[in-house]
Amino acid sequence: MIEIKNIKKSFGDKLILDDISADMQTGKCNLIIGASGSGKTVLTKCMVGLFKPDEGDIIYDGISMLNITEEERKSLRQQIGMLFQGSALFDSMTVEQNVMFPLNMFSKLSYKERKDKVNEVLDKVNLKDAHKKFPSEISGGMKKRVGIARAIVLNPKYLFCDEPNSGLDPQTSLLIDKLIKEITEEYNITTIVVTHDMNSVMEIGDNIVYMHQGHKQWEGSNKDIIYSKDKLLNDFIFASEFLQDAKQMRMLEAEQGKK
Repeated sequence: MIEIKNIKKSFGDKLILDDISADMQTGKCNLIIGASGSGKTVLTKCMVGLFKPDEGDIIYDGISMLNITEEERKSLRQQIGMLFQGSALFDSMTVEQNVMFPLNMFSKLSYKERKDKVNEVLDKVNLKDAHKKFPSEISGGMKKRVGIARAIVLNPKYLFCDEPNSGLDPQTSLLIDKLIKEITEEYNITTIVVTHDMNSVMEIGDNIVYMHQGHKQWEGSNKDIIYSKDKLLNDFIFASEFLQDAKQMRMLEAEQGKK
């Protein structure tokens, strides 16, 4: 679990985060959503140690990230996997080399052990036959899956995903969502997803933090959203007619399930 405790962050005279508290739960997909400028990116950067909060604390399974030595912080960061918005693959490396890169940097495994681990995670993301391909030779969805494989190859306890469905078609987005959820549950990872994709919110949002103008406006699950009376949240989530219809359908399904 990652506990966010009363985080405040300003840049100059501009207050970006105002007293944010939330719990990112282990084995769950924890989503951070909000319009551009709401503070979600700054909050995430505080969580991974790229920004230092002005006030508050960030606690990783009982350990304060802000009150540890540099060596302890380095060790903690090695337990964090990152899936970047643009996948951030090395163009000059094959898929296999991209996934092996963190193992080369941070593990003491033998070459055979590293090779076996790469095979394991590529198999997990359904990329058995892509080892020798270069990023330019695979699709956007495959690049995302390579990015996921690289993010989990060191067996992280925490996984951060920045807009994992950016630039993908709806069908591929659903596959990526399903994969992130499966990996989160199977490996019991604390997963944090920053997203604008409302389909992701409704499909994998076990725990959702909605940010509005630097404040935590709402927190709950995708099931709670259906019955939310928060106007700002509803306007953000159900802006399109399609999602309004989806909300009505889910409410009907929930009501029928109670009977």
